[in-house]
Amino acid sequence: MTPAERAILALERTQVSDFNRHKIAALVAQYSPSFVGFSSTRHPRISGRNALARTFRHYLKVSPRVRYGITQPKVQVLGDAAVASFYWKVRLAPGHSIEGRGSHVFAKHGGSWKIVHEHFSRSH
Repeated sequence: MTPAERAILALERTQVSDFNRHKIAALVAQYSPSFVGFSSTRHPRISGRNALARTFRHYLKVSPRVRYGITQPKVQVLGDAAVASFYWKVRLAPGHSIEGRGSHVFAKHGGSWKIVHEHFSRSH
């Protein structure tokens, strides 16, 4: 595994940890200011860190005991860009969970990796 692949995997693990500990500021800091993405729960595109923070706060308000996890991450590094794809599972309450697929597109900004795009979809 290359150093870039290890760095991206570490960022994905940090995403999981920060979300589960409700550390919204730390979570959003991993995204580029020009971030755009798609959620599995709403149709409109999410644009920017502020919109993303509102989305995370909404999830945590609706289900304060939510737990997020990923499995089978795969990282593809393409110079100063990378794609991480994974399967995700969210436990909303004991006995109630949803799962799906996700991807993050990273770009290297000033020597560090930032998420510039994400796409989450539920499994059917």
